[in-house]
Amino acid sequence: MKVLVAGANGGTGRSIIQLLSENGHEPVAMIRDITQSAELEQLGAKETALADLEDEVDHAVKGCDAIIFAAGSGSKTGPDKTISVDQEGAINLIESAERLGVKRFIMLSTVGADNPEYGSDEMKHYFEAKGKADDALRNSSLNYTIVRPGRLSYDAGNGQIRAAEKLDNYEGDIPREDVAKVMVETLNLKNTYGKSFEILSGDQSIPDALKTI
Repeated sequence: MKVLVAGANGGTGRSIIQLLSENGHEPVAMIRDITQSAELEQLGAKETALADLEDEVDHAVKGCDAIIFAAGSGSKTGPDKTISVDQEGAINLIESAERLGVKRFIMLSTVGADNPEYGSDEMKHYFEAKGKADDALRNSSLNYTIVRPGRLSYDAGNGQIRAAEKLDNYEGDIPREDVAKVMVETLNLKNTYGKSFEILSGDQSIPDALKTI
Protein backbone atom coordinates (compact mmCIF):
# COMPACT_ATOMS: atom_id res chain seq x y z
CA MET A 1 0.00 0.00 0.00
CA LYS A 2 1.05 3.60 -0.57
CA VAL A 3 0.81 5.09 2.92
CA LEU A 4 1.02 8.78 3.83
CA VAL A 5 2.61 9.30 7.24
CA ALA A 6 1.74 12.59 8.94
CA GLY A 7 4.33 13.42 11.57
CA ALA A 8 6.95 11.40 9.71
CA ASN A 9 9.87 13.25 11.27
CA GLY A 10 8.77 12.59 14.86
CA GLY A 11 10.06 9.84 17.10
CA THR A 12 7.18 7.48 16.32
CA GLY A 13 6.85 8.60 12.72
CA ARG A 14 10.42 7.69 11.84
CA SER A 15 9.91 4.15 13.10
CA ILE A 16 6.66 3.92 11.13
CA ILE A 17 8.45 4.93 7.92
CA GLN A 18 11.12 2.29 8.45
CA LEU A 19 8.65 -0.47 9.34
CA LEU A 20 6.36 0.28 6.40
CA SER A 21 9.30 0.02 4.03
CA GLU A 22 10.51 -3.24 5.62
CA ASN A 23 6.99 -4.69 5.26
CA GLY A 24 6.76 -3.98 1.55
CA HIS A 25 4.65 -0.82 1.66
CA GLU A 26 5.41 2.52 0.03
CA PRO A 27 5.68 5.14 2.77
CA VAL A 28 5.20 8.79 1.84
CA ALA A 29 6.69 11.08 4.48
CA MET A 30 4.65 14.24 5.05
CA ILE A 31 7.02 16.99 6.20
CA ARG A 32 7.03 20.75 6.68
CA ASP A 33 10.78 21.21 6.08
CA ILE A 34 12.35 19.99 2.83
CA THR A 35 15.70 19.52 4.56
CA GLN A 36 14.19 16.51 6.38
CA SER A 37 13.59 14.58 3.16
CA ALA A 38 17.02 13.01 2.63
CA GLU A 39 17.17 11.45 6.08
CA LEU A 40 13.62 10.09 5.83
CA GLU A 41 14.34 8.62 2.42
CA GLN A 42 17.32 6.83 3.97
CA LEU A 43 14.91 5.34 6.54
CA GLY A 44 12.75 3.99 3.71
CA ALA A 45 10.41 6.75 2.54
CA LYS A 46 9.68 6.25 -1.16
CA GLU A 47 8.91 9.94 -1.46
CA THR A 48 8.29 13.01 0.65
CA ALA A 49 5.36 15.42 0.51
CA LEU A 50 5.84 19.00 1.63
CA ALA A 51 2.65 19.93 3.47
CA ASP A 52 1.41 21.57 6.65
CA LEU A 53 -1.52 20.14 8.61
CA GLU A 54 -2.66 23.69 9.31
CA ASP A 55 -2.95 24.36 5.55
CA GLU A 56 -4.03 22.59 2.35
CA VAL A 57 -2.97 18.91 2.28
CA ASP A 58 -4.81 17.47 -0.73
CA HIS A 59 -1.64 17.33 -2.83
CA ALA A 60 -0.01 15.08 -0.21
CA VAL A 61 -3.05 12.81 0.17
CA LYS A 62 -3.73 12.32 -3.55
CA GLY A 63 -2.85 8.86 -4.81
CA CYS A 64 -2.36 7.28 -1.38
CA ASP A 65 -4.13 4.11 -0.24
CA ALA A 66 -3.95 4.80 3.48
CA ILE A 67 -2.96 7.44 6.04
CA ILE A 68 -1.22 7.03 9.37
CA PHE A 69 -1.55 10.11 11.57
CA ALA A 70 1.40 10.25 13.96
CA ALA A 71 1.73 14.02 14.19
CA GLY A 72 1.47 15.98 17.40
CA SER A 73 2.23 19.36 18.86
CA GLY A 74 3.31 17.72 22.11
CA SER A 75 1.30 17.60 25.32
CA LYS A 76 3.29 20.46 26.87
CA THR A 77 2.61 23.02 24.14
CA GLY A 78 -0.06 25.63 24.68
CA PRO A 79 -3.74 25.02 23.94
CA ASP A 80 -3.75 27.05 20.72
CA LYS A 81 -1.05 24.97 19.02
CA THR A 82 -2.50 21.72 20.33
CA ILE A 83 -5.91 22.58 18.88
CA SER A 84 -4.46 23.68 15.53
CA VAL A 85 -2.35 20.51 15.04
CA ASP A 86 -3.70 17.63 17.14
CA GLN A 87 -7.36 18.53 16.61
CA GLU A 88 -7.93 20.71 13.55
CA GLY A 89 -4.87 19.38 11.69
CA ALA A 90 -6.13 15.82 12.12
CA ILE A 91 -9.63 16.80 11.03
CA ASN A 92 -8.17 18.58 8.00
CA LEU A 93 -6.43 15.36 6.98
CA ILE A 94 -9.55 13.25 7.61
CA GLU A 95 -11.63 15.53 5.39
CA SER A 96 -8.98 15.45 2.67
CA ALA A 97 -8.95 11.64 2.77
CA GLU A 98 -12.73 11.60 2.32
CA ARG A 99 -12.56 14.02 -0.62
CA LEU A 100 -9.85 12.06 -2.39
CA GLY A 101 -11.14 8.55 -1.77
CA VAL A 102 -8.51 7.32 0.69
CA LYS A 103 -10.39 4.72 2.72
CA ARG A 104 -7.95 3.55 5.45
CA PHE A 105 -6.93 5.89 8.30
CA ILE A 106 -4.97 4.96 11.42
CA MET A 107 -4.89 7.54 14.20
CA LEU A 108 -2.27 7.84 16.91
CA SER A 109 -4.28 9.09 19.89
CA THR A 110 -3.64 8.75 23.61
CA VAL A 111 -4.99 7.13 26.75
CA GLY A 112 -7.19 9.79 28.37
CA ALA A 113 -8.69 11.12 25.14
CA ASP A 114 -12.10 9.72 26.09
CA ASN A 115 -12.03 11.24 29.61
CA PRO A 116 -10.19 14.57 29.38
CA GLU A 117 -11.91 15.87 32.53
CA TYR A 118 -9.78 13.46 34.57
CA GLY A 119 -6.53 14.83 33.18
CA SER A 120 -4.23 17.19 35.01
CA ASP A 121 -4.43 20.90 34.21
CA GLU A 122 -1.31 20.45 32.06
CA MET A 123 -2.79 17.57 30.06
CA LYS A 124 -6.50 18.39 29.85
CA HIS A 125 -6.30 20.51 26.68
CA TYR A 126 -4.23 17.81 24.98
CA PHE A 127 -6.72 15.04 25.85
CA GLU A 128 -9.63 17.21 24.68
CA ALA A 129 -8.00 17.91 21.32
CA LYS A 130 -7.15 14.24 20.78
CA GLY A 131 -10.67 13.21 21.77
CA LYS A 132 -12.30 15.60 19.30
CA ALA A 133 -10.04 14.38 16.49
CA ASP A 134 -10.93 10.77 17.37
CA ASP A 135 -14.65 11.62 17.31
CA ALA A 136 -14.30 13.24 13.89
CA LEU A 137 -12.63 10.10 12.58
CA ARG A 138 -15.33 7.83 14.03
CA ASN A 139 -18.01 10.01 12.43
CA SER A 140 -16.30 10.01 9.04
CA SER A 141 -16.81 7.54 6.17
CA LEU A 142 -13.27 6.19 6.61
CA ASN A 143 -12.18 2.70 7.62
CA TYR A 144 -10.42 3.72 10.80
CA THR A 145 -8.38 2.36 13.68
CA ILE A 146 -7.58 4.52 16.71
CA VAL A 147 -4.51 3.50 18.72
CA ARG A 148 -4.27 4.95 22.24
CA PRO A 149 -0.92 4.36 23.95
CA GLY A 150 -0.16 5.27 27.53
CA ARG A 151 3.00 7.12 28.53
CA LEU A 152 5.61 6.98 25.73
CA SER A 153 9.29 6.25 26.15
CA TYR A 154 12.36 6.28 23.92
CA ASP A 155 13.45 2.83 25.13
CA ALA A 156 14.16 0.18 22.52
CA GLY A 157 11.01 -1.72 21.61
CA ASN A 158 10.75 -5.40 22.50
CA GLY A 159 7.50 -6.20 20.69
CA GLN A 160 5.68 -7.13 23.91
CA ILE A 161 2.49 -5.25 24.81
CA ARG A 162 -0.90 -5.49 26.43
CA ALA A 163 -3.91 -4.23 24.50
CA ALA A 164 -7.60 -3.76 25.26
CA GLU A 165 -10.47 -1.45 24.45
CA LYS A 166 -9.92 -0.22 28.03
CA LEU A 167 -6.86 -1.35 29.96
CA ASP A 168 -7.45 -2.38 33.56
CA ASN A 169 -4.54 -0.23 34.78
CA TYR A 170 -2.13 2.34 33.35
CA GLU A 171 1.07 1.44 35.14
CA GLY A 172 4.26 1.59 33.10
CA ASP A 173 4.89 2.99 29.65
CA ILE A 174 5.50 1.86 26.07
CA PRO A 175 8.41 2.49 23.68
CA ARG A 176 7.63 4.57 20.62
CA GLU A 177 9.11 1.76 18.51
CA ASP A 178 6.42 -0.61 19.77
CA VAL A 179 3.67 1.95 19.13
CA ALA A 180 4.94 2.21 15.55
CA LYS A 181 4.89 -1.59 15.22
CA VAL A 182 1.30 -1.69 16.42
CA MET A 183 0.20 0.96 13.93
CA VAL A 184 1.88 -0.74 10.98
CA GLU A 185 0.55 -4.15 12.07
CA THR A 186 -3.03 -2.84 12.14
CA LEU A 187 -2.86 -1.56 8.57
CA ASN A 188 -4.31 -4.77 7.10
CA LEU A 189 -5.61 -6.37 10.29
CA LYS A 190 -9.34 -6.63 9.74
CA ASN A 191 -10.32 -7.18 13.36
CA THR A 192 -8.95 -3.70 14.18
CA TYR A 193 -11.15 -1.97 11.58
CA GLY A 194 -13.57 0.47 13.19
CA LYS A 195 -11.96 -0.01 16.60
CA SER A 196 -10.29 2.09 19.30
CA PHE A 197 -7.95 0.41 21.75
CA GLU A 198 -5.36 1.20 24.40
CA ILE A 199 -1.82 -0.19 24.61
CA LEU A 200 1.07 -0.34 27.07
CA SER A 201 4.08 -2.61 27.41
CA GLY A 202 3.12 -6.10 28.51
CA ASP A 203 3.82 -9.78 28.09
CA GLN A 204 2.13 -10.63 24.78
CA SER A 205 3.65 -10.34 21.34
CA ILE A 206 2.13 -7.54 19.29
CA PRO A 207 0.42 -9.95 16.79
CA ASP A 208 -1.05 -12.03 19.64
CA ALA A 209 -2.20 -8.98 21.61
CA LEU A 210 -3.91 -7.47 18.57
CA LYS A 211 -5.86 -10.66 17.93
CA THR A 212 -7.80 -9.91 21.13
CA ILE A 213 -9.07 -6.50 19.93
